[in-house]
Amino acid sequence: MSKIHNAFTVLMDIPTPIVAAPMAGASGGALAAQASAAGAFGFIGAGYLTSSRIQEELSLARTQLLLSDTDPLSIGVGYLAWQLEKDPSSGAGLLNVSLSNRVQAIWLAFGNNIDRWIDHIRSYDASSGREKKTLIFVQVSSAKEALIAIQDWKVDVLVAQGSESGGHGYSAAPPLLTLVPSILAVLPKDGPPLLAAGGLSTGGHVASLLALGVSGVVLGTRFLMTKESFYNEAQKNVLVMASGNATVRTTAFDRARGTLDWPEGVDGRAIYNKTVKDVDDGVDIEIVRENFNRAIQDRDPDRMLVWAGSGVELVTEIQTTQDVVRELHADMMEHLSFVSTLIAT
Repeated sequence: MSKIHNAFTVLMDIPTPIVAAPMAGASGGALAAQASAAGAFGFIGAGYLTSSRIQEELSLARTQLLLSDTDPLSIGVGYLAWQLEKDPSSGAGLLNVSLSNRVQAIWLAFGNNIDRWIDHIRSYDASSGREKKTLIFVQVSSAKEALIAIQDWKVDVLVAQGSESGGHGYSAAPPLLTLVPSILAVLPKDGPPLLAAGGLSTGGHVASLLALGVSGVVLGTRFLMTKESFYNEAQKNVLVMASGNATVRTTAFDRARGTLDWPEGVDGRAIYNKTVKDVDDGVDIEIVRENFNRAIQDRDPDRMLVWAGSGVELVTEIQTTQDVVRELHADMMEHLSFVSTLIAT
């Protein structure tokens, strides 16, 4: 594999600036490991997992990467900060599972006290005598948030999440083509690498964002459509068949599931279906929940939850994670090579 050389790939020691997003209920140890094995960087989505389940996924990743119990683990784990904040003692324990496994990175998003968990990670590293620090990724949706993460928290990697993203995000976030330049305008020359996330599905997307000035790109939906993702066959079929206007930003699924503890202003982009329509039409929420739970059991695509970004229609097949990484990288390199031919000498 030919290499991209920039601040992010050097920091992570990877040949391609592609990240498989931490997706709750979708990205486990197999997906993360296979992304990293292919030259990208993979994350486990800790989401609502218990400590024991996180350990299971980390052990699986370690096995697939052929690493011993004492080797550093070349994947990351993403945490919902609001979940950690519900019980700080338990939250610290959840983080410690990953830290004790010497994961390369921790991703933090959606919380009111993210700095608390950054301090915890730094303290753990200092007390454990870790040779290389745990790299901290923090997700932002505005230049203001980026400045706090850079100046106050001294994060290692910034992730700019645009409104096109599948799954949860801030409803007021601008599109990537607005968000990225606004953050680059305030990013110091010696600042952390900036990654872009939101509606990205192809190597052409990766190349375009690199040309815009980011150091890497995060893809979620593209990796939902892999053999290693936790999504079931019915959910993957919905993604494969999705059209360009299939997604919508909504709180309907959080209302149906009872997961309403997200910070103010957060909703989620998913495939529009009857659950969303019922909530929008004012159907009694208990009826919505009953129908939704039955749909989970029956794997009914008309009502089940399928998170997806705005670029979902551009992918029409299920592949292995390694094949996705290789295809994205080759497509990216082809587009970057084309762009270079446009410059007159």
